[in-house]
Amino acid sequence: MGKIRRGNYVFITWKGDHSPRHVHVYRDSALIVKWDLDNWQPMEGTATKKILDLLSELEEEGAL
Repeated sequence: MGKIRRGNYVFITWKGDHSPRHVHVYRDSALIVKWDLDNWQPMEGTATKKILDLLSELEEEGAL
């Protein structure tokens, strides 16, 4: 499991989780969005511009 805190959000991934490769994004313990990293679209919930920017940063850093 990978857990990253950034911009008041918590990004969680699990090794060996089901396809497609995705991340769960939480704020104040509530799921905001489950984001498909392979197809760059939401699987559940809605991503704000701030979340999309943070996801892009984390991908560029190789953290996701």
